[in-house]
Amino acid sequence: MTVPGMTQDSGEPELATIPRMISLHGAVPAGLLLSMARFLEHHPRWDHYRLVQAALAGFLVQHGLQSRAITRCYLANLFPGRAGFR
Repeated sequence: MTVPGMTQDSGEPELATIPRMISLHGAVPAGLLLSMARFLEHHPRWDHYRLVQAALAGFLVQHGLQSRAITRCYLANLFPGRAGFR
């Protein structure tokens, strides 16, 4: 898969060449969507953007991706309001 702004040698994005936020479109199983909706109903401080960002960043961190930017994203979503993670 080719990702705009990714260098071939290091795998790290060149932050100056990619936008801060992008939009994703994807299909998810109905059960997963229902579970997300239930989670959000019980956790009013979360929204679907934060949930997906935390899940994706958490998955990458847990599977060995070593990137300060991803780790910061993961921690910032888990601990909002902590200025040191942004």
